[in-house]
Amino acid sequence: MRTGISITLTPSDRQRLEAVASNRNTAQKHVWRAVIVLLSADGVCTTEIMRRTGTSKTCVWRWQERFMQEGVDGLLRDKTRPSRIKPLGPDMAERVVNLTLSDPPVEATHWTAAMMARESGISASAVRRIWRAHGLQPHRYRQFKLSNDPKFGEKLRDVVGLYVDPPAHAIVLSVDEKSQIQALDRTQPGLPLKKGRLGTMTHDYKRHGTTTLFAALNVLDGTVIGRNMQRHRHQEFIRFLNTIEAQVPVDKAVHVILDNYAAHKHPKVRAWLDRHKRFTFHFIPTSCSWLNAVEGFFAKLTRQRLKRGVFRSVVDLQEAINRYVAETNARPKPFTWTADPDEIIAAVRRGHQALDSIPSASRRARRRRRDCNLAHWACAS
Repeated sequence: MRTGISITLTPSDRQRLEAVASNRNTAQKHVWRAVIVLLSADGVCTTEIMRRTGTSKTCVWRWQERFMQEGVDGLLRDKTRPSRIKPLGPDMAERVVNLTLSDPPVEATHWTAAMMARESGISASAVRRIWRAHGLQPHRYRQFKLSNDPKFGEKLRDVVGLYVDPPAHAIVLSVDEKSQIQALDRTQPGLPLKKGRLGTMTHDYKRHGTTTLFAALNVLDGTVIGRNMQRHRHQEFIRFLNTIEAQVPVDKAVHVILDNYAAHKHPKVRAWLDRHKRFTFHFIPTSCSWLNAVEGFFAKLTRQRLKRGVFRSVVDLQEAINRYVAETNARPKPFTWTADPDEIIAAVRRGHQALDSIPSASRRARRRRRDCNLAHWACAS
């Protein structure tokens, strides 16, 4: 044995090493490390250990020293080794972040990993690691729309008040229209879902006409009054109001929540409203369709019945919609509003402040022209 190497095993260490060496599920590198130490403790020479374990002299010496320094636990783990690739410094990460927060130098709307790799001179995987560490996702975006209604807060509190604390002896209806619902038939039949395979559907389709669904969601019990019509005008809206009038008990006041579509404010609609005193219209703020509860019913209808449906005629489409409305009314679920209107108003105010802090397009254009003029003047001088 090499000078300076003296291995003495305690009974517990020998038992652990023999268990490692005899276990068929142990990694082979751990097995021959344990065998090296066991043979060394038994006084076997280095040459014989090399022959039995199939390792080199330096390998035998390395694990003998590791056992003397760290014991059995040192044999069961590998020391970390420095990467062959030099790590990126904080300056490079800062440069990538700053570039990501600016517009790309080419005709593109956002940065890609390959584009950033070419610009910064590092690999695309390194770019992705930097983006992940800093929470950047340039390929994603969120859509938004801030209401410019001058009476936003007043209308919001009015509608939310109807949701949270409806008047006594009254019915609150959220009313809207889902227009241009297409009766789409597929050009070829698809295959059904089976184990290990998705259902299939052709990407192209045949159009067989459209219909418009007028719907009124009762926020108190979750039932829906629905009617299909061919067009989307004030005449159809008045006919739907007559349908509501016929189905709502006569002793109940009716509060109708509507958006700002022109048909809802037509003079003939206002005349109908004057003749039916128990109806009261409440208009949501502009660009606030999320405030209308019936939009949730339309979303479920689209997702569960229309998006993947196959309809060979408008009649088939209308029958499917009517069946869906009937199933919804068979198992209604009351609408519950949980958001705080004060928090919504504060968020909208912050959004407007953020928009006001962004320079306008005309201001940016003037700034670019000014910079170009300064550069031209510098070159000329």
